[in-house]
Amino acid sequence: MGSGASAEPSTVVGGEPEKMSALPLSRSEVFGELRKELYDDVEFHHSDVHIFIIMGASGDLAKKKIYPTLWWLFRDGLLPEQTFFVGFARSDLTVDAIRTACLPHMKVADTEADRFSAFFGRNSYISGKYGDEAAFSKLHSHLLSLPGGADANRLFYLALPPTVYHDVAKNIRHHCMSNKGWNRVIVEKPFGRDLQSSEELSNHLSSLFTEDQIYRIDHYLGKEMVQNLMVLRFGNRIFGPIWNRDNVACVVLTFKEPFGTQGRGGYFDDFGIIRDVMQNHLLQMLCLVAMEKPASTSSDDVRDEKVKVLKCIAPVTLSDVVLGQYVGDPEGEGEAKLGYLDDPTVPKGSTQATFATAVLYVRNERWDGMWPFLLCYGNVNCFS
Repeated sequence: MGSGASAEPSTVVGGEPEKMSALPLSRSEVFGELRKELYDDVEFHHSDVHIFIIMGASGDLAKKKIYPTLWWLFRDGLLPEQTFFVGFARSDLTVDAIRTACLPHMKVADTEADRFSAFFGRNSYISGKYGDEAAFSKLHSHLLSLPGGADANRLFYLALPPTVYHDVAKNIRHHCMSNKGWNRVIVEKPFGRDLQSSEELSNHLSSLFTEDQIYRIDHYLGKEMVQNLMVLRFGNRIFGPIWNRDNVACVVLTFKEPFGTQGRGGYFDDFGIIRDVMQNHLLQMLCLVAMEKPASTSSDDVRDEKVKVLKCIAPVTLSDVVLGQYVGDPEGEGEAKLGYLDDPTVPKGSTQATFATAVLYVRNERWDGMWPFLLCYGNVNCFS
């Protein structure tokens, strides 16, 4: 079962395809239904002001994922109307510079130009160092200066390497909290380098915020194909009797990328592919494939079933892991000619792995005794 494969899920009832009474909804009809549901929600329809603060606004994640997603939500009317967006990073940037950097990833149609301008009209940017208390006081003053900012709800998205989480979280708590609205902190992966640093980070966050203020996310779970896994498994009764060791030889979860580090070598070389992709994105997919049916689709019930799977996996040994590093293809085109060590942001002579395959055995009643689960990540270039 490879992550590169994509298929539209079908609805099966009792082993027979369910007849569709109408054609699939168009995008506008789908978002119309979503808006209708949201507008029935008291908090969404309320006139409260919301401020979305992107910590690390100059980074790759913000440029490729966060700003484009916020734009799409704003474009389709899926955000409260009184929502403002504030970027914060060390780089000396302007909103126009952020707009230019994000534009290739935002898929803006010609008919959406006015709406797009309105979106960036709600954006602002503050530059400052993550460990500088004065910079966060400046950020707080800016948040207060926005329309309704004194009473606004504040959501801080930490699109940052975990090395600065401690300083950023502390400065947010001491200098940037809203006194009247709610406060939320979204923490991106990776959560530290190992178990010790992960536990230290969790303890640090818990000392500053209540649990309902902390959101730990894996953005890969937002992909449509990943979200369809639960529907595919538990919404189709045909899979119930056969989704087990007696009918499945092995499960291979593969994540491929057609590009290299693209200037992210400073971050990537410090963490490597296992911390960057495998222990979060691919392990989450393994849990969705291997877990039992949750009591409900609530986040707590899904999490509980995932944890049960993880507890059944034996520790990985070196003999069950293959590591590699991609090299340039002399006959390739464009970026394919470049190897990992050709990126100027990668330290010379680095032996950091950019490819890994790991074998995991799930020792429970459903899966024990079958061939293993394989987690594979790699760049499509050659490997050494």
